[in-house]
Amino acid sequence: MASLPPIDLPEGATGKGEFDSPQAEVPHDVRFDYLLRLGDDSLILGQRLSEWCGHAPSVEVDLSLANMALDLIGQATHFLGAAGEAEGRGRDGDALAFHRDVLDFRNCLLVEQPNGDFARTMARQFLFSTWQKMLFDHLTGSCDPLIAAVAAKAVKEVAYHQELSAEWVIRLGGGTEESRRRLVDALDWTWRFVPELFEMDEIATAAAGCGLGPDVGLFREDYDRRIRSVLAEAGVDVPSDQRPILGGRRGHHSEHLGHLIAVMQFLPRTYPDAKW
Repeated sequence: MASLPPIDLPEGATGKGEFDSPQAEVPHDVRFDYLLRLGDDSLILGQRLSEWCGHAPSVEVDLSLANMALDLIGQATHFLGAAGEAEGRGRDGDALAFHRDVLDFRNCLLVEQPNGDFARTMARQFLFSTWQKMLFDHLTGSCDPLIAAVAAKAVKEVAYHQELSAEWVIRLGGGTEESRRRLVDALDWTWRFVPELFEMDEIATAAAGCGLGPDVGLFREDYDRRIRSVLAEAGVDVPSDQRPILGGRRGHHSEHLGHLIAVMQFLPRTYPDAKW
């Protein structure tokens, strides 16, 4: 990942903490782990989307997916760079991206799932970007200036990701019988990973308690309402509740992540001294 210049606080991002919970000192390990989660979500989904480069259904879609991947990897660069500084062990964003083992990644399980067909990619993107947009909206009020600044800039990018994926969900649902069937299958496959997005474990609870991040449960109703609205326009039903699959935040991943990072990390691990 290329190094990026420092981010200034844009309009709307105070870095002073604007959550309902009382502000407290941010524990060192909580900030490090929380930054990893934010960075890993964007990094892994960015890597997944990059797999479509040259393989998308049309040139226009190919460029859209590539640009979304670049947006996400740019976010990851900032979050992981800050995580490396917080860790204080001399690891920068590149080291965290390319020299960690699979059990050390803290991304949610949804973003590591294989692309599948185009419908599954769009269903995954829609479910995740809808959540990420709401998360970043709240993170502009983080007590951490860097998180607030990155979120304030990235939320504009993620709004586009959300809108594009929602438009494709509607088009696929209202298209041919096959496109609708593929969309329904895609939603059924990805739906089991949604509950993890709203899981409040020890790190997430501690982050909310000190103003680093929000209690994600507070916008679950808004999320469900947005999902239902788009699916209704697409003419498909909301999937039935399934047994939730959790664990990504604690390093318990599916077999798919190992294959993904093997490809992603091949060059820097093979040539560790290589420089751009």
